[in-house]
Amino acid sequence: MTQDTPYIFDATTADFDQSVIANSFHKPVLVDFWAEWCAPCKALMPMLQGIAESYRGELLLAKVNCDIEQDIVARFGIRSLPTVVLFKDGQPVDGFAGAQPESAVRAMLEPHVQMPPPAAADPFEQAQALFDDGRFADAEAVLTVLLGEDNTNAKALILYARCLTERGELGEAQTVLDAVKSDEHKAALAGAKAQIQFLGLAKDLPDAADLKARLAKDPQDDEAVYQLAIQQLARQQYEPALEALLKLFIRNRSYSEGLPHKTLLQVFELLGNDHPLVTTYRRKLFAALY
Repeated sequence: MTQDTPYIFDATTADFDQSVIANSFHKPVLVDFWAEWCAPCKALMPMLQGIAESYRGELLLAKVNCDIEQDIVARFGIRSLPTVVLFKDGQPVDGFAGAQPESAVRAMLEPHVQMPPPAAADPFEQAQALFDDGRFADAEAVLTVLLGEDNTNAKALILYARCLTERGELGEAQTVLDAVKSDEHKAALAGAKAQIQFLGLAKDLPDAADLKARLAKDPQDDEAVYQLAIQQLARQQYEPALEALLKLFIRNRSYSEGLPHKTLLQVFELLGNDHPLVTTYRRKLFAALY
């Protein structure tokens, strides 16, 4: 009825004392007495399997086919199906007969079986989530520990460099990226380098207010359009920057040897292919090109 796992298995007359009684001294064993003809049994079994799986090995589930294992049925006086019995330390300690809701089964198990702690989150995934939430210092702390264990972890190095970039340590961030030797994360590496480049360029440009004033006087000032887009990229204002770069590309493809087009591609690498802005502006750029 279900696929067996190391903690979900069939129990037979031949192995019941070992698989159930002996095992119950180490882990509680839930025994499901069922039969092929019993419709409530078939409804109950997947739910019991799901419960057992949620305990990740702290609870064993043994299935006894009552049509076949008549000796076990007689031994425990099973009179109706389904019947479920919990064994612990070699003895039946609780159970029920008939179909039960999952909440009732879990309530019955709770005093006898300890739920395992949540699986530890992958450190990199934890750092990535913190970074995405703007908690750069917290992400950096997690990555420092991770890189202390393996300083060749390419994706961790790249994210660590982005944390450094966010707090203005551009030179140190570049040094970290230069240490990445793997070709496995080319897009993420290019994006991180692009972020450093935008921030570095922005430091030497007029501030955004002055550039906006220039554009108020002359909306066709290509240099001001491009420089303002760089300032916006440095401040992670991606949508207005992409819009400005695209319009500049459409209006003046040859500006600074095609720099708007190159910059658009750098932003795509920075944000990643799954970012909705990349999807939108890659389509718009394709339409402008062809």
